[in-house]
Amino acid sequence: MPTGPAPSTEISPLLLDWYDRHRRVLPWRALPGGVSDPYRVWVSEVMLQQTTAASVANAFEGFLARFPTVEALAAAPVERVLHAWQGFGYYARARNLHRAAQAVVAAGGRFPDTEDGLRALPGVGAYIAAAVAAIAFDRPAVVVDANVERVVARLFAIRTPLPAAKAEIRAAAALLTPTTRGGDHAQAMMDLGAAVCVPRAPRCMMCPLAIHCRGRQEGVAADLPAKAPKPAKPVRHGVGFWVVAPDGSILLRQRPERGLLGGMTGVPTTDFRDAPWTTTEANHAAPVPAAWQPIAGKVVHVFTHFALELTLVSARVRRADPAAGTWSTIEGLGDHALPTLMKKVVRHALAGRRD
Repeated sequence: MPTGPAPSTEISPLLLDWYDRHRRVLPWRALPGGVSDPYRVWVSEVMLQQTTAASVANAFEGFLARFPTVEALAAAPVERVLHAWQGFGYYARARNLHRAAQAVVAAGGRFPDTEDGLRALPGVGAYIAAAVAAIAFDRPAVVVDANVERVVARLFAIRTPLPAAKAEIRAAAALLTPTTRGGDHAQAMMDLGAAVCVPRAPRCMMCPLAIHCRGRQEGVAADLPAKAPKPAKPVRHGVGFWVVAPDGSILLRQRPERGLLGGMTGVPTTDFRDAPWTTTEANHAAPVPAAWQPIAGKVVHVFTHFALELTLVSARVRRADPAAGTWSTIEGLGDHALPTLMKKVVRHALAGRRD
């Protein structure tokens, strides 16, 4: 268990005094003295995963305009929710958001106010449960995002590289968490990391905790948190099928619920695997029998754990068979919840198709 650079009773007042004067104004935050809306806090935290606050700010208001309450979100068709989620990626988050909203409504429309209760909701892990418990219900929860990791690693001079340091950082963060103003403390730590204890060239002269920072005292603050070298991402391969009906409409299919891009709509593809697909293998995996013509070039897309190289082939069919999937005009493709990969496929196919 790490020991603190100073007791929480010393650090917390300095941090909260700074926060009261310099807090960021964000659309999901309550005004000083106001009461946080659990629904807004929850939606914002799901959006903020893998995304910056600046990117979320505008999209958040648009999402809330479509789904102003948890009841509205629960009642909406999941396809509409996925469409509103475009641009954030990680579409499983949107599906879980929808499922969790339905669970909250089924339980009477009130959000659980404890970490354990929140973790019982679909898609709610340890971080989101702690963040919502602290910010929406003022629980003294230990909230650790990337900004907080950086602040804590520097305050305690934790040299263990990430991700191995996560448990040590969380234990240190727990030492700083006060028993009161839990939500303000959590947001103050986030704001300090975002505005002062920034990744490069930390602004130590502006930091309310500088006098207590071991990383600064030891001259290593700018080098923390240390990160283990990232392994090279493997490359996987697939084939996408651009099927054109006589009226110019394009064949779309919904992907299986489980797996990559689960439940999302797009052009049919093979599985994604380590080895490139041969023409014979691709023909056997095609959604319809046709005379396939290659489209020059490849669509390259990087996922969290691998990079994808997708080869496209195109064919015309004699009729738009409803059994094959959903058929959409080119103009109507924007009405579907196409993930970023599939938007790249559409652009590539329209630029280079041979049909």
